[in-house]
Amino acid sequence: MISSVRGACLHIDSDHLVVEVGGVGLSVAVTAQQARSCHVGDIVMLHTALIVREDALSLFGFATRDELAVFQLLLGVTGVGPKSALGVLSALTVGQIADAVGADDDAPFRRVSGIGPKTAKLIVVQLAGKLASVTPASPPRVGASADLSSQVVAALVGLGWSERIATDALATVLEDAGDTERASVPALLRLTLGALGPARKETAVG
Repeated sequence: MISSVRGACLHIDSDHLVVEVGGVGLSVAVTAQQARSCHVGDIVMLHTALIVREDALSLFGFATRDELAVFQLLLGVTGVGPKSALGVLSALTVGQIADAVGADDDAPFRRVSGIGPKTAKLIVVQLAGKLASVTPASPPRVGASADLSSQVVAALVGLGWSERIATDALATVLEDAGDTERASVPALLRLTLGALGPARKETAVG
């Protein structure tokens, strides 16, 4: 079982990455958000699930263990295959999935390409009570989606900040940001740059 992969990103497509591991390029199916947040040459680390079929071995990768856990739960729902489960996680965050299941609301799932009304209802019914263990009580992004956060961090890295510093600064900004700001990449980027500005000056002086 391949539980994770880490290596340089060699190629990016809309639904998969090619990651070099030990000199071998592995094709890993990923969410749309993950694909958009990566750049060729980046070192990526993905939590993975290997799906074995008679005619293929397919590797699915996720940025967090929670995403992987929800993917595996979705595979247990009648009528949901790996591609459909990945589609759900491309359209909805783990928190949004948990909220929809908790509210017995199948509408968000019906809006996912490839998920029909019957399957959407089955997702809500069959995942009921199963998501508490994989959904953080206090999400580290404080209301910001993983997609928005990854875009802000990627922009900051492109401007020369390290991923760790960018992530820490964004987490601090999100603690005080309002709902409108949390939903906007430009607003979060502006606020985080403002927080990082003094830090850069202090570091330079020191």
